[in-house]
Amino acid sequence: MAPLTDNMRGAVFMTASMAGFSLNDALIKTVADDLPLFQAVFLRGLVATALIGVLAWAQGALCFRPGRHDRRMIGQRSLAEIAGTVCFLTALFNMPIANASAILQSVPLAVTLGAAVFLGERVGWGRYAAIGVGFVGVLIIVRPGSDGFNAYALLALATIVFIVLRDLSTRSLTPDAPAAYVVFVTSTAMTVFAGVAAVLTDWRPFGAGHMLTLTGSGACLLLGYVFGVTSMRVGEIGFTQPFRYTLLVWAILAGVVMFDERPDAWMLAGSAVVIATGLFTFHHERRLARAG
Repeated sequence: MAPLTDNMRGAVFMTASMAGFSLNDALIKTVADDLPLFQAVFLRGLVATALIGVLAWAQGALCFRPGRHDRRMIGQRSLAEIAGTVCFLTALFNMPIANASAILQSVPLAVTLGAAVFLGERVGWGRYAAIGVGFVGVLIIVRPGSDGFNAYALLALATIVFIVLRDLSTRSLTPDAPAAYVVFVTSTAMTVFAGVAAVLTDWRPFGAGHMLTLTGSGACLLLGYVFGVTSMRVGEIGFTQPFRYTLLVWAILAGVVMFDERPDAWMLAGSAVVIATGLFTFHHERRLARAG
């Protein structure tokens, strides 16, 4: 069997990252009725940051001393993560979740365009088409209604800008910057922000069961972060971005298993389009690798 190319490795890492983020969302959703969002994010962040810290220490990543460029990129990435979270949560609390999600699913195309414009990556029409078709699949799943869009949709659009900034900042890091170190700094920044927000808004008593669930959520978040950063640094952005859509597939599976949700025909059809997009992109890369 031929070894995986960097692009195919990036696709695998991106798919694994989406699985981690999806399971993290599902687990934190189970405590949503008992704990305010920012408190849950803060408690989860304590676990995730501790786990990431252990990983970074084991790899010797905490000894890394970033240069001026890496400090700027890591700081920029952390601020973008926080700002994007604030914008998206504010939008999500004031508009239908389907509409907010539909807007956010244009991220792969936006990141690919950003990579082409700001990083000079070559992106062929085939990859643009794959991303576009995948986005159509996402729209089939969420089926946003035009009456659901309001002024808060602008905040959801702003979220896309911050996600693009975060991912391009990751791509711009030097090869010497350990992924575990980058994730540790980002997780720490997000946890501090969530803790301050939780204290200023609402804080409720919680039990061991909540912490157990949030510990699992934090572990999944760790996987999502690490695989996501690795994907952005291994494969070409234009190739790996369509595999972000697999988040929807993992979310459907989590809904069926954990919440007894049954996807309708529209969701299944849209998921089939998303999966087909990823398979086409993967096959196209293998063909290019053989030709080369």
